[in-house]
Amino acid sequence: MLRGRSLSVTSLGGLPQWEVEELPVDDLLLFEVSWEVTNKVGGICTVIQTKAKITANEWGDNYFLIGPYFEHNMKTQVEQCEPTNDAVRRAVDTMNKHGCQVHFGRWLIEGSPYVVLFDIGYSAWNLDRWKGDFWEACSVGIPYDDREANDMLIFGSLTAWFLKEVTDHAAGKHVIAHFHEWQAGTGLILSRARKLPIATMFTTHATLLGRYLCAANIDFYNQLDKFNIDKEAGERQIYHRYCMERAAVHCAHAFTTVSEITAIEAEHMLKRKPDVITPNGLNVKKFSAVHEFQNLHAMNKARIQDFVRGHFYGHLDFDLEKTLFFFIAGRYEFSNKGADIFLESLSRLNFLLRMHKSDVTVVVFFIMPAKTNNFNVETLKGQAVRKQLWDTVHCMKEKFGKKLYNSLLRGEIPDMANILDRDDLTIMKRAIFSTQRQSLPPVTTHNMIEDSTDPILSTIRRIGLFNNRPDRVKVILHPEFLSSTSPLLPMDYEEFVRGCHLGVFPSYYEPWGYTPGIYIVDRRFRSPDDSCNQLTQFLYGFCKQSRRQRIIQRNRTERLSDLLDWRYLGRYYQHARHLTLSRAFPDKFHMQPTSPPTTEGFMYPRPSSVPPSPLGSQASSPQSSDVEDEDEDEDERYNEEEEAERDRLNIKSPLSLRQVPRGKKKLHGEYKN
Repeated sequence: MLRGRSLSVTSLGGLPQWEVEELPVDDLLLFEVSWEVTNKVGGICTVIQTKAKITANEWGDNYFLIGPYFEHNMKTQVEQCEPTNDAVRRAVDTMNKHGCQVHFGRWLIEGSPYVVLFDIGYSAWNLDRWKGDFWEACSVGIPYDDREANDMLIFGSLTAWFLKEVTDHAAGKHVIAHFHEWQAGTGLILSRARKLPIATMFTTHATLLGRYLCAANIDFYNQLDKFNIDKEAGERQIYHRYCMERAAVHCAHAFTTVSEITAIEAEHMLKRKPDVITPNGLNVKKFSAVHEFQNLHAMNKARIQDFVRGHFYGHLDFDLEKTLFFFIAGRYEFSNKGADIFLESLSRLNFLLRMHKSDVTVVVFFIMPAKTNNFNVETLKGQAVRKQLWDTVHCMKEKFGKKLYNSLLRGEIPDMANILDRDDLTIMKRAIFSTQRQSLPPVTTHNMIEDSTDPILSTIRRIGLFNNRPDRVKVILHPEFLSSTSPLLPMDYEEFVRGCHLGVFPSYYEPWGYTPGIYIVDRRFRSPDDSCNQLTQFLYGFCKQSRRQRIIQRNRTERLSDLLDWRYLGRYYQHARHLTLSRAFPDKFHMQPTSPPTTEGFMYPRPSSVPPSPLGSQASSPQSSDVEDEDEDEDERYNEEEEAERDRLNIKSPLSLRQVPRGKKKLHGEYKN
């Protein structure tokens, strides 16, 4: 915790150092507000979840998250308890006495942070009055039929009310309120309009209008300075939402965003340059045994293989030991997330693998939530057939084992005619008969409500990836987020990722997310067809790698993962909070005049030991995934221990930044973490 000392960050790659005065955390309260607290909608939930541990360690019981209440989330993710902080307890009690439903507890994630959850529906009767308050605050009207914007206004009004009650009883403690995205922005606007004594910070993870423009297949990044913002927002009927987002940005004491490219976007779209870039991080879990993560990969891969056995029953004519698992996951934004270019690349990859008669099979998962009518019958039947076959085999194994055991006890070599009787053969024939199917394995695990117009399914129909026997690329659309309680694929997302071989995120609109890839596809300076060819070559090159080469690559990725750990990247949030306090309470908190890191040239260093892509360790022709007999020249060229030592030296200073000279144009596909 930051108690009794100042935070000082020395020179980072040529950038000026910054220093801040000592911040007594015991005298501060930090509230982080987001619609995705305990409510997974997209990547922001992951950001808050993973960051919660380091923030809770720093702030202790003075850290609180604010979000919406949903009964099903409350039952499974939150442990209810009473607030220990007097100001928070009074605020909760006061609001509950005045007709609200405010729930308090601990979020059951790492760090176990406190959460304050507002029941939106219970307070909806105040909507008309709060619309009037919001109009008086910022002259923004919200249409009656925009359900989402109305919910956000209720959420923001409850947040501002809660923060007022907290500051009324804060007993001298200063309050920082950190708002994420436009959904939480109304609370910030109302708090500032009511002159609440709080320090406000706003973070945009992606601009609202930016998402819409990119989804319309516009050359977004190269046309940023040419858009008529008001006109574009009006044509898409989101002008009121855009005004809510822009007002929140300009009301905040400090404005942050998650990457250099989003900072440039925000400056054009929202007309304010971010004060600090706060890049998203991860909680990197290190293992005591050097190769424990490799064992986890094998264990989780086996669970995915079990699912694949059931899904492709009757068509399982490919070797699972020579099968690679790829995936793409996130919001169902077909073009923004790159699902369009990924599917086209898979079609070309399928052609290449078939043309070269490769024995490698690729099973690709699309984990993107969409509207469904539950699991489809064929998918459930496949898993039932697999489980029934497994039970049958186990029963027969027990029976065979006893016969073999008794035969050996008598000192006899078992006669197979006695080991397998007529009943056993009948059971096996029935088992084989049960695995026959007349239809192809389904390309989706659920019944899609908009099956005929679904972008992924429509593209699959166009390119013909129907999971035919000759196809070397198989596709599975799983249109909901993964869960360990699922009856179909009972795995959490982290476990699933561990079991796969490659995640593919060729997004066109990617403010940052969690995609610091091994291969970088150039989407800005290439045509869509060129980008598609580039991605196809990456995928094909990965399929040609041997098992040993993939292990080398995985080891290197595991070592370099420290570069993205919240233990280091969380410092940028610390700096942003210091800046927020110094602007909100200049008499109490102030910063030295030295400059903080700017958005200009914000980049992570690429360790010198890591090439732009691992093509140097790939074989020159397709080969099976379990080939181990590499030639001696490659062993001499690549030394795992020497490589690991170089990586460790580079990771020692993970926050080193380097300037990009103004006006320098990056080369196509230039590696950038």
